[in-house]
Amino acid sequence: MKKFFFTFLLVMAIFATSSCSKDDTPNFHFVPLRIVSAELPEFFSIDQTYQIRVTYSKPDACTSFGGFDVTPKGVSARNVVVIGTKHYDDEACAQTVVEETGSFNFRVAQTETYLFRFWQSEDADGNQEYFEVFVPVRQ
Repeated sequence: MKKFFFTFLLVMAIFATSSCSKDDTPNFHFVPLRIVSAELPEFFSIDQTYQIRVTYSKPDACTSFGGFDVTPKGVSARNVVVIGTKHYDDEACAQTVVEETGSFNFRVAQTETYLFRFWQSEDADGNQEYFEVFVPVRQ
């Protein structure tokens, strides 16, 4: 999933910088979206794949869902960020916060308890804030 996301970013960057006219500028950029809640099972079983449902909020009508960035942190921790695409069109964006739900598949590959850290915001000092969910693995 992470390889797909970074490949997508690379392709979009190449596309955005390889236009014919110097006046063309990208009309979007990527932003993290606040995760409101997540649905995980009470426990995992080894070698099984689970669908993790995540509810996130979009800050306005110009932001759309782009995908998930699930980053391993050590053996059993995962940071989960919902990536949004914020478009800059000539029309004004409605500033209504909208909650949506998406999901990603997660394959259990080890027997240690997993820690999922779901991104919520960045504080005034630039520190990333997450809510955490532990899911034990039954053998």
